[in-house]
Amino acid sequence: MAHTAAQIVETLAAGRDLARETAIREIRADILALPSIRKHRLSNTEFSTREFVLVRVRLENGIEGIGEAAVLGGPRWAEESVESIQSVIMRYLAPALEGCSASNPAEAAARMGRAAFRNNSAKGAVETAIFDALARTLDVPLATLFGGALRSRVPVLWALASGDADQEVAEAQDKLDRREHRDFKIKLGFASPEEDMRRLTRLREGVPGMRRLVVDVNQGWTEASCRRYLPHLQELGVDLIEQPLPGDDFEGMARVAAHSPIPLMVDEAAFTHREIARAGNMGCGSVYSLKLVKSGGLLALGQAAHVAEAAGMELYGGCLLEGSIGAAAHLAVFASLPRLHWGCEHFGPRLHVSEIVRDPLKFENFELCLPEGPGLGVHLDEDRLREAVRAA
Repeated sequence: MAHTAAQIVETLAAGRDLARETAIREIRADILALPSIRKHRLSNTEFSTREFVLVRVRLENGIEGIGEAAVLGGPRWAEESVESIQSVIMRYLAPALEGCSASNPAEAAARMGRAAFRNNSAKGAVETAIFDALARTLDVPLATLFGGALRSRVPVLWALASGDADQEVAEAQDKLDRREHRDFKIKLGFASPEEDMRRLTRLREGVPGMRRLVVDVNQGWTEASCRRYLPHLQELGVDLIEQPLPGDDFEGMARVAAHSPIPLMVDEAAFTHREIARAGNMGCGSVYSLKLVKSGGLLALGQAAHVAEAAGMELYGGCLLEGSIGAAAHLAVFASLPRLHWGCEHFGPRLHVSEIVRDPLKFENFELCLPEGPGLGVHLDEDRLREAVRAA
C-alpha cells in the first residue's frame, strides 16, 4: 500500500516541488477531555469522560493536518495513556520527523518506527495528521491516497455499555427509531456471566427490531465460562463474540472457536501482522477487528486487512471510541478496502456531549457517511477546542 500511495502522490503532484513544500515544520500534541453522554463500562474499567490526544502537524506550506490518539480510561486496554502519548510524540517522534516530507509517508512511518517501539496510538495519530496535511495540500480526500473510495457509506453499530438493562433497551430502541443504528454490541465481563445473560435476554426481548447482536467480553471470561455459556448465547441469537479470552491465550481461543457455532472475533490478541497471521492460522477466530491503535498507522492498517483476509478472517471496522477525527481516519482506509464484511463500530462521535469539529460525521439510515472534502473532511472548532484542553 505504501508504494501505491507514493505513486498516487507523484501523479497528483506533477510539476511541483512537493518534497520541499510539504516538509514537516511543527508538531503539537495536546491532551483533551470531552464528557460522554453516559457512563461507559468495560470488563476492566469505566469512565464518563473520554480523554485523548489531538495531534497537529504543520507543513512548510502552512497547511495543517490533524490526528487523534485514543485510549480507554488510561493504560488499561493497552500500555499507552494520554500522558505517555503526549510525551512520546513531543520527546521522540517530533524530533525524528523534523524536515521529513509529508509526501513520503512511508519514510515518516519508518522514522517513527526507529524512534519508538510500539506506542501505536501515538504513531497512528501522527501519521494521520501527516496524511491529512498531504491530502489537503493536494486538495483530495484522504481515501484517494489509498487508491480511492469504493464506498461512501459503511454500516455502523452502536455499543451498549452502561450495565443497566432497562436503560440499554431504551437507548437501543431510540437508535432504531432514529434510523441511526440497527446493529448493536453489548459489553460483557464487568459483571458475572449469569448477570450478563440476564442483560442479554432483556435486550433481545425489549428490542425485537435489532438486526445483528455482537457481544464483547474484553478478555473477561475463562475457557470454561465460554463453554458453559456458548449455548445461551446461541439461543439468544448472538451473531459474533469478540475476544472472550485474554489476548495471549491463542490456544484457548482456538479451542473455543473450534467448538463455537458463533464466530469469534480476534481483537486484543493481534496487533502486529505476525500476530494476525498466527491468530488466523491457529483458528483463533474467523473475524478480525481493524484498529488504528493496533496497527500504529494508516498504511499498516490497510496492510493488516490484507493479512487478516489472507489468513482466512473476515473484516470488522473496530474503534477505541474515537471522535470524528479518528473515525474519519479509519473510514478513509475502510472505504478503500474491497471488503468490510461486518461494517464498522465508529459510533464514538455520538458518545460525546459535544465535539471539537465544526462538521461532525453524519449517521443516516444505519450507516456512517464518509466525509467529503480534502483530507479527513473535518475541521477543528477552535472555540470548542480551547474549552476541551485538559488543565495541566
